[in-house]
Amino acid sequence: MKPQSVRAALLLAIAWPSILGLSFGQKNMTTTAAKPAADCGAISSGRLRCSHFGFSYKIPFGWVDRTGQMQADTGDAGAAGAEPNQPQTLLAVFERPPGAAGETINSAVVIAAESLANYHGIKTASDYFGPISELAEQRGFKVAREPEDFAIGNKHLVRGDFSKDRGKLVMWQSSLVMIEKGSIVSFTFVGGTEDEVESLIENLNFATRAPQKAAPSK
Repeated sequence: MKPQSVRAALLLAIAWPSILGLSFGQKNMTTTAAKPAADCGAISSGRLRCSHFGFSYKIPFGWVDRTGQMQADTGDAGAAGAEPNQPQTLLAVFERPPGAAGETINSAVVIAAESLANYHGIKTASDYFGPISELAEQRGFKVAREPEDFAIGNKHLVRGDFSKDRGKLVMWQSSLVMIEKGSIVSFTFVGGTEDEVESLIENLNFATRAPQKAAPSK
């Protein structure tokens, strides 16, 4: 995979550039067999249910949804007319609008997916943390916790944690990665404290079916 392609894909995994002050370069993706974009559907009742990858995420009340804008900004496979083997933004939500002034870290959740076929030498979710960690360190992050197995219910992912000083503040980030249906799926959580990041992770689960309405009593 070419370096520009790695950079574009991993910036999605590390977080949207509006959080970190980064910018996307020209993408030059490896030519691979086209793969249909995953359709996770629209957010409903404050929750994204993605049956394709088997997860759901409950969005904190009052947060700002920038999924569509991020898809358009990066030209990913979630955007209309994009090539299907491009990285996909499945969800991008923020505590406040990206770029808005604030005295705290703008907490965020970014969920992205990319075809495993775009990568050579990556066979497991743990392998994906090699380039993630390298790019994170280039952007001033320090490894707070080495990648390790992380279970949510019966689902096992790989989790790695990072931190970065932002003046008097500290940005905490946790990335969870799984390989599902030929795609690398990354869940990135950004907050101002470790406890906040943990609370954001708790909103992720792998039961995507909507609750059944109780049958009317006779």
